[in-house]
Amino acid sequence: MLAFRYRHSCGGYTRDPARNRERHCVVLDDGEATPPPQLRPITVDPAHTALLELDFSTGTCNSQARPRCFDSLPIVEKLLAAARAQHASVVYSTVPNGSISNSPPALAPHAGEPVVSTGADKFLNTNLADILKARNVRTVIVTGTTAQGAVLYTASSAGLRGYEVVVPVNAISAADPFGELATAWILANGPPSVAKHVTLTRSDRITW
Repeated sequence: MLAFRYRHSCGGYTRDPARNRERHCVVLDDGEATPPPQLRPITVDPAHTALLELDFSTGTCNSQARPRCFDSLPIVEKLLAAARAQHASVVYSTVPNGSISNSPPALAPHAGEPVVSTGADKFLNTNLADILKARNVRTVIVTGTTAQGAVLYTASSAGLRGYEVVVPVNAISAADPFGELATAWILANGPPSVAKHVTLTRSDRITW
């Protein structure tokens, strides 16, 4: 079995990757490095775009439980403000038995912004597809936590349904950098039915 280690910015090894807020490479025990997937700028049409805010909750997205999620909140807040300013659709999700009232205050939904509640795939057993269809959405921007849960499965499900999927890697989070990198790699290198619809980017490289 191959063992994974973290390599800070593809440079020196870190002893405590949880303290490192930078993106990492993954290094196999034979020394082979897998670099992060390529990020690309993208322009979206706000009239046909929805920003998905997946599973942000103060119960887990805080400086003690998930510091990487907590650190991402200002980035997600800025992206949310941009989406609203451009009159793009915004859709929220919670985990089963979760409450949208537990959203971080800076990310709290506005009146009329819909919320769905389910497991990792936010299309499964919800009306998310109907919500997007009613708003003429063709592109989804996926943000949220955890990366290898709600982000990965909802982005994949959207791609399989023919949506263009934009994933700003600085607006998704996991407990450690490996979860984030693994999610990005799978979305970029997965089945063509998904990968052909996915654009990996950063929030500051999205143009409305």
